[in-house]
Amino acid sequence: MLNIRIEKTTAPKAKPAKGEKLGFGHIFTDHMFVMNYTEGKGWYDPRIVPYQNLSLSPASMVFHYGQEMFEGLKAYKGEDDKVYLFRPDMNAKRANQSNDRLCIPNIPEEDFVEAVRALVEVEQDWIPTDPGTSLYIRPFVIATDDFLGVAPSKNYLFLVIVSPSGAYYASGLAPVGIWIEDEYVRAVKGGMGFAKTGGNYAASLIAQVKAHDDGYSQVLWLDGVERKYIEEVGAMNIFFKIAGKVVTPMLNGSILPGVTRNSVLTLCRAWGYEVEERRISVDELVAAAKDGTLEEVFGTGTAAVVSPVGKLRYMNDVMQIGGGEIGELTQKLYDEITGIQWGKRPDPFGWRVEV
Repeated sequence: MLNIRIEKTTAPKAKPAKGEKLGFGHIFTDHMFVMNYTEGKGWYDPRIVPYQNLSLSPASMVFHYGQEMFEGLKAYKGEDDKVYLFRPDMNAKRANQSNDRLCIPNIPEEDFVEAVRALVEVEQDWIPTDPGTSLYIRPFVIATDDFLGVAPSKNYLFLVIVSPSGAYYASGLAPVGIWIEDEYVRAVKGGMGFAKTGGNYAASLIAQVKAHDDGYSQVLWLDGVERKYIEEVGAMNIFFKIAGKVVTPMLNGSILPGVTRNSVLTLCRAWGYEVEERRISVDELVAAAKDGTLEEVFGTGTAAVVSPVGKLRYMNDVMQIGGGEIGELTQKLYDEITGIQWGKRPDPFGWRVEV
């Protein structure tokens, strides 16, 4: 168990007013969690301190070689005024999967969860209560050795910051347009596609700009070898309802093992849907759109939860999905997952964790 030292701020910031438009990831609370690591000593000095800038050497390895990991989860205030997390153990496990790939020392899963819970408890008055809002939680690790050599760092910082946030997409639950990228690739099997690390997102920016310029919200990536199999959206895993079946790309080492993805698969199977985790070619997708069997498309992720897709573009094909309206299954999944998260619905799987 961590012995967390708490230093409260002497200059608290004004909290957003009820009904205030929050956006996503722009506002930060009064405090943050910090813990150090040194090779041979392990993780030490866990503390919650006033939110502040970091002081790092310009030679810190995170700046030059990108050795860093991050996670994302949320805290919610239920109608019963209790504070809940959603499956934080899954984030702790995934953090260490990323750490292993990046040669970052593992954080004991119970310590990861305890750090998150402790900071959320201190900052619980920052949790917004308007519909669709939450306290977004960003745990991350950075390499801090001041050394210009390509090798794993011997020193790290583990931090957690939190941000009261609204919907990830400004359009809320309105269906978004997705651009299927046909020029650039993001990840390949054997690389870091499954890890939650900044380099994956930096690699996605050029296509993201291209997609935005053409009026699309996100990029859907194809595999990096054959350039024909669907992988994931930049900020989400992707699902298709084809002829009544729920289909999603299988985890293959270049796709993020999403917590919401896992939750959706569990719910769909529990509800009796036929579910397939497999390779899906973009040609199969185009054909299903043309013959009318592509019934729904939606993305899943911590930030957006479940995001309906109303339009897909691939080269010269623009596929309209469900008349541009949210699908029945998409809506049901959104309602069920957010209902569990906010304590409005039963939690048969034990996903909700009270702070």
